[in-house]
Amino acid sequence: QVQLVESGGGLMQAGGSLRLSCAASGRFASITTMGWYRQAPGKQRELVASISVVGRINYLDSVKGRFTISRDNTKRSMYLQMNGLKPEDTSVYLCYARTYTGDDYWGQGTQVTVSS
Repeated sequence: QVQLVESGGGLMQAGGSLRLSCAASGRFASITTMGWYRQAPGKQRELVASISVVGRINYLDSVKGRFTISRDNTKRSMYLQMNGLKPEDTSVYLCYARTYTGDDYWGQGTQVTVSS
């Protein structure tokens, strides 16, 4: 079992920055890929960024150059630095982890609201 807890969401004006954190507990050593998804009301959940255990990173096209994902295994944490925020980034952001056995775990989500 893996437990994930997000923090760092909030209200920000367009152009501002926020840093999301995801703290993992439980069988952390079993985690391969971690990532951030987001889901806005009435829209499908989309993968914002992911980072593998060997550091391979992928980004959603619309956040490339603005968002940076990172991972600190010594702190059992993952981060998403979000710069140049836009109103369309408004969403609930969810931390995600996949283990070597193919099990997926999710955090409870943190709200990010960007005002124009």
